[in-house]
Amino acid sequence: MAKQVVTRTYTASIRNQSRVQDDLDSLGFAASKLWNIGRWTCSRIWDEIGHIPNHNELTTYLKTHERYDDLHSQSSQRVLQELAEAFNGWYGNRQNGDTKANPPGYRKHGDEHPRSTVTFKAAGFKLDTQYNRVRLSQGSNLKGYWSDFVLCEYQTRPDVDLATVEAVQQVKIVWADDEWELHFVCKVEIDVDEAPGEKTVGVDLGINNFAALAYEDGHSELYPLNCLKQDDYYFSKRIARCDDSDSDQATRLNQKKSSRRTHYFHTLSKHIIQRCVEEEIGTMVVGDLSGIREDEETSESKNWGTHGNLDLHSWAFNRFTDLLEYKAEMEGITVEKVSERNTSKSCSCCGRERKANRVERGLYVCDECGTVGNADVNGAENIRQKVSPSSPNLSVNRSNGWLAQPSTYLFDSESGCFAPREQATS
Repeated sequence: MAKQVVTRTYTASIRNQSRVQDDLDSLGFAASKLWNIGRWTCSRIWDEIGHIPNHNELTTYLKTHERYDDLHSQSSQRVLQELAEAFNGWYGNRQNGDTKANPPGYRKHGDEHPRSTVTFKAAGFKLDTQYNRVRLSQGSNLKGYWSDFVLCEYQTRPDVDLATVEAVQQVKIVWADDEWELHFVCKVEIDVDEAPGEKTVGVDLGINNFAALAYEDGHSELYPLNCLKQDDYYFSKRIARCDDSDSDQATRLNQKKSSRRTHYFHTLSKHIIQRCVEEEIGTMVVGDLSGIREDEETSESKNWGTHGNLDLHSWAFNRFTDLLEYKAEMEGITVEKVSERNTSKSCSCCGRERKANRVERGLYVCDECGTVGNADVNGAENIRQKVSPSSPNLSVNRSNGWLAQPSTYLFDSESGCFAPREQATS
């Protein structure tokens, strides 16, 4: 066993709920009001100059607004940061052809503001683990009418002791149906298994094959996205038949679609980590997709075609990568992120770089060395080699077979797990 420091979020109930609920309501309502003011500001700037302000610009615009001081300054900054992220996500979808994408809305239920989550960073809370209490700072506006802070008495799970964690980085108040609860974001030292081995694997994430894996010893695997595409088609049809997109029926369908996607993410990440343990992998190299929406040469938004754009921008690749990291660290596997630049158009065998070598989405043909293979597997191998270049002896023993005929794993909806697709034999 080895020690490793990781981030964990622990949920806690509030034991003095009746005494602090009014104060927490005031903070939650204040966060909604600030969101709405920021939302109006973004819309006005967009309409006038076609620019979406980032969270630093929003903070500069609004830090003198009276509603900004309803919360602790760090809490107000976090509200505006979330708003800016939501607006930029919508704009990215719009630029890439998703005409159904809507900008973030106002937080109102009729004439009422809902209770929004409020985040308290280091300067905004004080934790007393001896008596299980946390003091949450209020903004200067609320201090004039109430106390300077809200003192919550909390109860965590029996197996969680905040006194033993490395550090509590943030505290969040979250409205959970009918009462408030606390979320503690902590740095925790945990026991992890020793790495299963010293081999490497490259992981390429895509919009056709969700994941392509290229192992160091020369075999590869594909995980097609077919089941999620089927779900998107099915639920889109069902939701379109609803009288109102905000109806209870449409909401239930969206929730079911989301839960199925979440199950897929968890199942696939668990399966991949299990395969890595079996293959004695010590390092997993994952392509960093942070710039996937931009063209490498022009920095302009890529056009993947109508269906490609919709698939790409409904795909939570960051969420999936987080799950991979979380599960990998428990097995002692290191996850490294590398740039995907040129990995799709370079030959993993000879290094020849030519965009035209990617004949179509699923096929890569090198005009230099004659390599023929699956384009996603070729990209995954290029990603792997950025951390662990292949030895000359290993490269000589490789043939087109490992590139062109990867093992394919399909998700079985009935069993809820992945199984290899049988290879056709001639």
